[in-house]
Amino acid sequence: MQFRFNHFYKPRRILYFVPADQNRKEDFFNCKYPKELIPYIGAFGTYDYPGLFVLNTDEYKGSVLGMEFRPDDDRISYPEGLDSVCLPGIYVMAVDVLEVEVLNDKVIDEVIDTVLHTDINYRKWTNAEIAKNPSVRQLFYSNDKIRIYFECLDTGKVEMVKPEGLSDVTKEQLYDIAFFDNYTGARNWRYIRHFLFEHVSPEINDFCFAIFDVKSFRMINELFSHIIANHYLIRISETLKKQDWIYESARCDNDNFVVIFKDMEDDEIRRKFTELFESLSPLDQDSKYQIFFRCGVVPMRATMLMDERVADAAKLAKSLGNKINKNEILFYTEKMYDDLFWADQIRAYLDTAIANDEFLVYMQPKYDVASENLKGAEALVRWNFKGVQFLPPSRFIPFFERIGLIGKVDDVVLHKVCECLCRWKKEGRNVKPVSVNLSRKQLENPNLLEYLCRVVDSYGVEHSLVDFELTESATYEDKDYMLALLNKLKKAGFSISIDDFGTGYSSLSLLADMPIDTLKIDKSFVDRLEAKPEDSKDVTLVRHIIMMAKDLRFHCLAEGAESKSQVERLRSLGCETIQGYYYSKPVPVCEYEKLL
Repeated sequence: MQFRFNHFYKPRRILYFVPADQNRKEDFFNCKYPKELIPYIGAFGTYDYPGLFVLNTDEYKGSVLGMEFRPDDDRISYPEGLDSVCLPGIYVMAVDVLEVEVLNDKVIDEVIDTVLHTDINYRKWTNAEIAKNPSVRQLFYSNDKIRIYFECLDTGKVEMVKPEGLSDVTKEQLYDIAFFDNYTGARNWRYIRHFLFEHVSPEINDFCFAIFDVKSFRMINELFSHIIANHYLIRISETLKKQDWIYESARCDNDNFVVIFKDMEDDEIRRKFTELFESLSPLDQDSKYQIFFRCGVVPMRATMLMDERVADAAKLAKSLGNKINKNEILFYTEKMYDDLFWADQIRAYLDTAIANDEFLVYMQPKYDVASENLKGAEALVRWNFKGVQFLPPSRFIPFFERIGLIGKVDDVVLHKVCECLCRWKKEGRNVKPVSVNLSRKQLENPNLLEYLCRVVDSYGVEHSLVDFELTESATYEDKDYMLALLNKLKKAGFSISIDDFGTGYSSLSLLADMPIDTLKIDKSFVDRLEAKPEDSKDVTLVRHIIMMAKDLRFHCLAEGAESKSQVERLRSLGCETIQGYYYSKPVPVCEYEKLL
């Protein structure tokens, strides 16, 4: 069984009930409530569903099935013909017991016995503990989950929460408040900051610095309760204190911890943190619940030059962790800071760059392998940054994708492509389809189809001349939404391509449902074809991708072919179209239109 704890106050209420004989209890264990109470389920002024109560009051002793109501309220329709008892306001410990297969008196007794012998005193200053002989015990049961309310008593063992005045606070208490965390007893960031400024320990000459957090810590709160989550924070703090390679540790806020530790080689640091994180998983309360961490490490050389700014460096490294079910240990580098500064710079300048028409479209031709005739092109973007420097896509596209602004660049490209297609048609050229990228950010727009149609139609361009490319990874976020969107695009007359096929984690069953026209084999597969025998794994893999594409009635295009041998191999394997430097690098629009 899995437990979740919570501690709160139940106000004064009135309990209406019927005696709980064995038949009624068995019905309750099967989620069948007394007919006298059913009309009041969810009614105004009720506190909960019908529950099983064990009363030990002056008015009544024994087991009953009842519902609690707010007392003395003229707006409430109270049950008629039922016994009632007024229950005083009390603090309770609520215990949720999850994954209960069967409920009976024996199971209830086992749960109560387990809870009574479990350390759940999670607040340092709490003045409550579970009463051994409560006046009332309450049990609710639904959806395979038991909730039991245990009455809590004031023990008188309460530490100072709010002093009457400064004179009531000792120097020791002030020191604890200033430099220690209330929940865990660990040092806090204020102490670590003082350590970084003063290097207070003469025995420590230099050190490394790290900040880590618990991935999805919020889920521990929600699934197991704040009590269990706080116990886990205490477990982390106590584990850190036992590590002989750690000089100082502290809990900063929430689930963030700071570690100051001795200088080691990077591989040794990675091993130490890996062992530390593995020792903190799984959760004590559920051996199946694995916990993972995200850690940013600042090496000694950088740490000694940064004073308290080292925390920003560690947080920056930590923020780059994006894997879900995996421990991540990331080392800070100057490049991380440079990339952050560059991202902020181009973020602020993007609108100005668009207004200054600094983004240029280049076309990379696509050729039919059999006839070597032009089949179309892919539109690629280049940035004439401030009119003085041409930036390749790698210098800005990943940054705009990361900060969610890539859609603005994609919009510029789409407009420029439509403008070219419109002009070429007026000039009487043999117009070929052009591929335009659709970013993951654009796909989140619920009005995407209407927007794309509006832009393309404003230039009078036939929808069949525009091919929208989606990267493989972008198509597997929300499958139902993606399939619906692709079908709408297809119905509107646009062509659809899947770019970079093979670089993500494809769902082949989903691929079979996609209304796509072209499957683009990623360049990394084409590179492996060079000088490989026919029976090699690389050639076999590409052969089967091409066969699969044809069987699914997709057109097959290979990206990045740079040599004649690669082209000949792709031709022999049945690939239909090639895009790569062998035929042409990306060229300005003025050069591409000469091919039309």
